[in-house]
Amino acid sequence: MTTRTAVITGASSGIGAATAHRLAAAGFRVVLTARRADRIEALAAELTEAGHEARAHVLDVTDREAVNAFAASLDRCDVLVNNAGGAVGTETVAKAEPDDWRAMFEVNVLGVLQVTQALLPALTASGDGTVVVMSSTAGHLAYEGGGGYVAAKHGAHAIAATLRLELCGEPVRVIEIAPGMVKTDEFAVKRFRGDASKAAAVYEGVAEPLTADDVADTVEWAVTRPSHVNIDLLVVRPRAQAAQHKVHRER
Repeated sequence: MTTRTAVITGASSGIGAATAHRLAAAGFRVVLTARRADRIEALAAELTEAGHEARAHVLDVTDREAVNAFAASLDRCDVLVNNAGGAVGTETVAKAEPDDWRAMFEVNVLGVLQVTQALLPALTASGDGTVVVMSSTAGHLAYEGGGGYVAAKHGAHAIAATLRLELCGEPVRVIEIAPGMVKTDEFAVKRFRGDASKAAAVYEGVAEPLTADDVADTVEWAVTRPSHVNIDLLVVRPRAQAAQHKVHRER
């Protein structure tokens, strides 16, 4: 059988890199995309040395021409993991910078749209395609100081829900995975504009926030279900987090 191909956006770190490890170990040929060439090339080399099939391709998901060229370079695509995303700032709606919101919308919403559009013909042609949209619990419930990210992730959720309706009857599944509190090396630091102390405070007292591998584990499980089984929405949080505003912190 031809090895199934999984494309992962935002694969240079965190959940994307962990997902690459998981899907490669599950037997997929993984195509790693991100803007940082050194990161994805090193990861592809690591996976190849471990006996897996891996390829790195530098890609900015907000660049439509680059996305189309990338899609044309693939011989097949069976799984697309729309993982590229991120948050910028914690300002209130009253004080938020429109440029920050625009940047979040570009990657979290339009990036998902553009890559999905470009790869949908290949996913359909595979006869058993899967689109994964990595949203967030922020895409389902608002919280103070998160307006731009909340709006963007609600947009990602809307794409997944709408696409699933539009593809009903086609051989393509649409899965949305919505993580809660995940501790990675970069997400919170970027959100707080490089302030590591503020980023660390997010997880202070939380014994076991989710890890990138915890989320990658849910991706692997969801995409390897039998073809007729669709995991519409999988919300995954640490046990210590009941909601955005309800987190148990040990003192």
